[in-house]
Amino acid sequence: MVTLVDLTPRVQTGDRLATLPVVIVGAGPIGLAAAANLVERGIDFTVLEAGDRIADSMQAWGHTRLFSPWKHLVDPASARLLEAEAGWSIPSPERAPSGTELVEQYLLPLSRVEAIASRIRTGVEVVAVSREGMDRTRTTGRAAAPFVVRVRTADGVQELTARAVIDASGTYRTPNPLGSSGLGLLGLDEVAELVHPALPDVLGRDRATFAGRHTTVVGAGHSAANTLLGLVQLVREERGTRVTWLIRNAQAVRVSSSDDDELADRARLGGRVDAAVRRGDIALVDGFEIVRARRAGEGVELVGQHGGELVTHASDLVVNATGFRPDLDPLREIRLDLDEVVEAPRRLAPLIDPNLHSCGTVEPHGFAELRHPEQGFFIVGMKSYGRAPTFLLATGYEQVRSVTAWLAGDLASASSVELVLPATGVCSTGLSVGDAAGAGSCCG
Repeated sequence: MVTLVDLTPRVQTGDRLATLPVVIVGAGPIGLAAAANLVERGIDFTVLEAGDRIADSMQAWGHTRLFSPWKHLVDPASARLLEAEAGWSIPSPERAPSGTELVEQYLLPLSRVEAIASRIRTGVEVVAVSREGMDRTRTTGRAAAPFVVRVRTADGVQELTARAVIDASGTYRTPNPLGSSGLGLLGLDEVAELVHPALPDVLGRDRATFAGRHTTVVGAGHSAANTLLGLVQLVREERGTRVTWLIRNAQAVRVSSSDDDELADRARLGGRVDAAVRRGDIALVDGFEIVRARRAGEGVELVGQHGGELVTHASDLVVNATGFRPDLDPLREIRLDLDEVVEAPRRLAPLIDPNLHSCGTVEPHGFAELRHPEQGFFIVGMKSYGRAPTFLLATGYEQVRSVTAWLAGDLASASSVELVLPATGVCSTGLSVGDAAGAGSCCG
């Protein structure tokens, strides 16, 4: 028996809903791309950014260079808006920019396009999403009820209403815990000020924090590799600086160094870290399962299982580069259909399984793979990949193009998804999901 699935757009546009905007959560590259696509579709929207500036998370690690060149980092609809309003052109298509360059040369100009600028609200944290007058258990009339988006601002808690919600909030602010169990690390409160998030600017803004101290980087992905290489340079420049790399796998299988990788910077990263380990610039501790942390004088002590025994590892500072996970707490009243392993939309999960796919082998996908039982609600961008680290910005741009076409009632365009990605080798095969993630994901 064949079950037919009705993919007809169901965001009702009659009566009150027609007067409400689409709410976009997050003013990063994917959120702004969604805004640009909605401008082209003539659909009103509001962009809510928790930070005090656009692309706030990206700016936090802006010193880091992405692996993808400019030609893979610009959304087509956004480029059309910029070209029409400001005569903008893509910078150096074959060169990979830093996060800061991407923001300053692309995202900031995009955010200042008149049709978008007036609709961005910064310093607005989304704390919950629901349906007006309905918790998740009520069904009758649900699709016709506006979404309620509860936000926290400097002025207190407020609520907005929307015809649809596009969650492009990313995952950078919700890292995986250091503990191997996936639970919050026991003892973290004792040492919280000594544990730093992924991709600190060890050669710039945060140099004074790390210079002359012993830092342990936990994690086996690209964010860990970038931080390790920065610390290796700091070792050469600042006396007393030491670096330890702690991973929970038996060996350091992290990133591809294949000659077939079209992202050359990404391909070289693993080899550079391996060379630093061989030279003794990095002390490698593998097979270490962290159980808890505790204070040890002015530093931190990690307690864990290693070789079947309970052992300790002392350090001045710890960098948590264990990857990221989606923050689903604000969505408790939304009807979601998520894969039980990677926490991605269930139809998308098999396409992005990090045990099978690299960044460049993910198939094009759009609204059909991203939809949930909650009509008109979509998770897009890095957050749509859940705990999988194989996200590319180009993939997210095609996601929001398809989703906004669906919201506009253009089913033919929404269903026609196409995407050409660079060949990238394997981002994380052989690693658990928690060990494999990197900043901006594996490829930018």
